Amino acid sequence: MRALLDNLAGTDLQALATSWQAWRNALVVLDNARQKRDTAQQEQERLAWQVAELGKLQPGADEWEQINAEHQRLAHSQALLDGVHVALQALSEDEAQVGAVVQTARAVAALEAVESFDAELGAVADVLRTALAQIEDANQSLNSYLRHQEPDPQRLAELDGRIGQWVSAARRCRRSPAELPALLAQWRDELQSLEQASDLAALERAANAAEQVFLAQATTASALRKKVAPKLAAEVTQAMQHLGMAGGAFEVAVMPLDSPQSGGIDTVELRVAGHAGSTPRPLAKVASGGELSRLALAIAVVTARPLAAAATGAPGRKRVQTVLAAEEAGATSSPTAEHAAVPTLIFDEIDAGVGGTVADSVGKVMKELGRSAQVMAVTHLAQVAACADQHFVVSKTLQNKQTLSAVSPAEGERRVAEVARMLGGETLSGMAHAQTLLGSAAQQSTAGART
Repeated sequence: MRALLDNLAGTDLQALATSWQAWRNALVVLDNARQKRDTAQQEQERLAWQVAELGKLQPGADEWEQINAEHQRLAHSQALLDGVHVALQALSEDEAQVGAVVQTARAVAALEAVESFDAELGAVADVLRTALAQIEDANQSLNSYLRHQEPDPQRLAELDGRIGQWVSAARRCRRSPAELPALLAQWRDELQSLEQASDLAALERAANAAEQVFLAQATTASALRKKVAPKLAAEVTQAMQHLGMAGGAFEVAVMPLDSPQSGGIDTVELRVAGHAGSTPRPLAKVASGGELSRLALAIAVVTARPLAAAATGAPGRKRVQTVLAAEEAGATSSPTAEHAAVPTLIFDEIDAGVGGTVADSVGKVMKELGRSAQVMAVTHLAQVAACADQHFVVSKTLQNKQTLSAVSPAEGERRVAEVARMLGGETLSGMAHAQTLLGSAAQQSTAGART
């Protein structure tokens, strides 16, 4: 029933549930922090020491690869220089031999002198000219390398010391040197998380703030429910008067919960007085089976019947708010708060336990309801069945030791005969009574259409 009130009042249940969950999550985080305070303190101290120790190294993200490459170059600087000298001697002319540059140039000159006589030699000359240009570039690069490279024992010693620091730190951490930068970043993140989690005061403030947000929304929802409840109770009470419960009263009590829940701070109790002079009491304790059926129908009628203003396209919950606003402004009358059009309603023997004029009223109410929604009803009462616009007969047969159900439409004379059978039999008087019931229902439909 609380969900019905929330729908009519326009309560934002999604926001309420979200704020409730945020509050619960904040409480869980706070409780976990309190339980793990001692363990977290020890872990925090351990991480702080590890971060401080590894932080002394200050390992750069790409430093390990860079210093290893530089160390390798400096450690083999003499071998590198010797190799470059040999290469230059092979390329350049000296006293001992003619270099590759001069020899290649001679070959190009010799071919250029005869290439005009044979195109094939011209192609070879082009290859040699390209090779000569590349050899000259290599010669210049090697000379430049020699001018800028020389052994640097001091820098090599510095790199030896730095690499030793990396290796020592990696051994203590039981990781490879290349993993140290990522490990330091991980430890710093974990330490920061522990420091934040150990700030119980901040966690308590966050939990209190989340609680206040939820309570504010729950209080608003409670106020909306309390506004809608009397209106809904009055409409159901009015509907009861036409369903054999004249003088009866219906109440929707919005009561506070002992502790908040995801749906707010309220619970809803339905109370009913079956006749005049009695005090409304909880529905489950005082209502008989027939009264429960009629009350269910009354609630269905009140909550499913569309407003006359439905043509405006306003949602049902806004219509109720409009009615409440009119009442608060002091309006002496307001349209019936028919709240939300329900496309299809199904009643399974909701008329059980009633008969006579009450059954007539139930049938008329359901027919009234059928003007704004599709109503399907399973009934054994002729008075109720006669009010329907269409009839279907449910029958059971035994075939091959299996019970089979069938549904078939009843029209024309069969329709009259079925209603007569529900009245007691297909006698002349029964058939006449059935025809009268169906005729009265048809007149009601015509009158309703004119209205």
